[in-house]
Amino acid sequence: MELNQDDIYDNQNNFSFPFFDLLTKEETELINQNSNLVTYHNRDNIFLQHTRTSHIMYVKSGLVKIYKEGRLGKTIILNIENVGNFIGLMSIFGKDIYEFSASAIDITEIFFIDINIFKKILLNNGEFAMKIINNLSMNGLFLFDRLLAQTHKQLPGKIADVLLYFSETIYKNHKFIFPLTRRELAELAGTTKESFIRTLTEFKNDKIIELNKSAVEIKSMKIVKTLSEFG
Repeated sequence: MELNQDDIYDNQNNFSFPFFDLLTKEETELINQNSNLVTYHNRDNIFLQHTRTSHIMYVKSGLVKIYKEGRLGKTIILNIENVGNFIGLMSIFGKDIYEFSASAIDITEIFFIDINIFKKILLNNGEFAMKIINNLSMNGLFLFDRLLAQTHKQLPGKIADVLLYFSETIYKNHKFIFPLTRRELAELAGTTKESFIRTLTEFKNDKIIELNKSAVEIKSMKIVKTLSEFG
């Protein structure tokens, strides 16, 4: 884990995050003066469940795994945050401790913004605050949808959801590399590793996807979407 103080952005052309254009020049400067960039490597912990919150975090590059640890060591992957997303907002504005953990996937750069400065800007900039509230609401609705899918969908529908998630949300391409292990993918789908591998192999045998280790190409997006909708 490497701290790059020289990488702190100091002007509007270099530093940007969601809704940046809604900030005043003074607010931009305030964030610049109270933020720093940290580079994480694959599987480095960014924060752990039950630790105290202190910063707003924004993904500048890479991917972040958001997961929750339950009883008996069981883990559920809640979602994957990619470039342009804040992480940890739900915990930061709900409690003063994180209710889940975050770790880097591959090399990932995270901007840390002082939480008190961020809250000060929210109090003074209503339009920016509304965008953050909307972002929080969308994240909550996404988690509700995932919970409903994991509760009611059959296994093919769950695996189809994972394929669509990486294809349409994370990579925006029908060809991609799974960034997680098979066990982690199963945790994301809400199933067992064995069931995930078996169903993925069935998709391959049925020519729905091409699969070479972690490299995936969706050959029939129509079938995958149908399985996701009715699976």
